Amino acid sequence: MYLDTAIIVKLLVREPDSEWFNTALLGQHFETSELALAEVRSALLAKERNGAITSPERIRAGEKFLAMAEDDIIRILPLNRQTIERAIAIQQACHPHIAFRTLDALHVATCDLHRSAALVTTDSRMRQACSQLAIGLLPKSTETMPPA
Repeated sequence: MYLDTAIIVKLLVREPDSEWFNTALLGQHFETSELALAEVRSALLAKERNGAITSPERIRAGEKFLAMAEDDIIRILPLNRQTIERAIAIQQACHPHIAFRTLDALHVATCDLHRSAALVTTDSRMRQACSQLAIGLLPKSTETMPPA
């Protein structure tokens, strides 16, 4: 399963729907883009700035993410020219109905190129693009999710 950055953060620090994802994803092995190496750190810094986590919690979460990658619990997939070209094609395919951001398109492209079983995300634009491209999603519907 391919994890977008927001889901990785939910697995690292407590958020309202973290328990749901921890249960739903228990025992799985995951994939994500090299892009997540920067995005996870950025998201954790933002959480610290907003007072959602402390500095020690941010540091532990960042170390846990790196350990998950080193232990191959999360396999880090390359961000390369092929991925960028696929992301551009996906953005064009989704235009004009989905205002698809570049970083999200890179995640969807990486998931698609590596034929991951499903993309785990709650982001509505990523979910729309995956539906259009016949890429599996988890959760199947965000309506079954607890309120965030």
